[in-house]
Amino acid sequence: MSDHNKDDRAKRLAQIREALGTRSIVLIGLMGAGKTAVGRRLASRLDLPFVDADNEIEKAAGESIKEIFAEHGEVYFRKGERKVIARLLANAQQVLATGGGTYMNPETREAIKALGLSIWLKADLRILMKRVQRRDHRPLLATDDPEAVMKKLMAERDPVYAAADITVESREVPHDVIVSAAIDAIAAQLGCGGRSKRGASATAGHKRAR
Repeated sequence: MSDHNKDDRAKRLAQIREALGTRSIVLIGLMGAGKTAVGRRLASRLDLPFVDADNEIEKAAGESIKEIFAEHGEVYFRKGERKVIARLLANAQQVLATGGGTYMNPETREAIKALGLSIWLKADLRILMKRVQRRDHRPLLATDDPEAVMKKLMAERDPVYAAADITVESREVPHDVIVSAAIDAIAAQLGCGGRSKRGASATAGHKRAR
């Protein structure tokens, strides 16, 4: 990359950070969508802190999410999750990866709308199942038919996720491709101008904040 291109990229990323103000970039989507993997790389590219909400919930509870579900149930978990998300959103300028059910809470959605820029990482069923089957730590999929559960979650949650400010397709491509698409969409959303339209195929589109 030439020095000129490096300077242009650095200037663009600085414009994004300035336009964000005190808001966080909040990644939402189903389990397996790549929120943590993409979020880490996005934060690195933007030179912002990265926070994984699930990790913060586990720290606060002193238990794993799997243990919380087993010992206390989902209602208890969601109550704690809501409190942790509210606390995290009080931090300025970060990339925050949330759990799959986080955005389903109306109170949390309003908080994200007020204090963040939301990005829905949208993936199809085949990709989601391929990814989640690599690990067994997801309580909601601890059933005899995890694919049926995932289909049900998609039917329930996708229409709500669609309210996000930005939608980015999470495909079977290198994570950096998704990150570049996300940055292009963020820049357009914030009015920072765009680069070329490279990477647009990985982006389902962006929406102006309502």
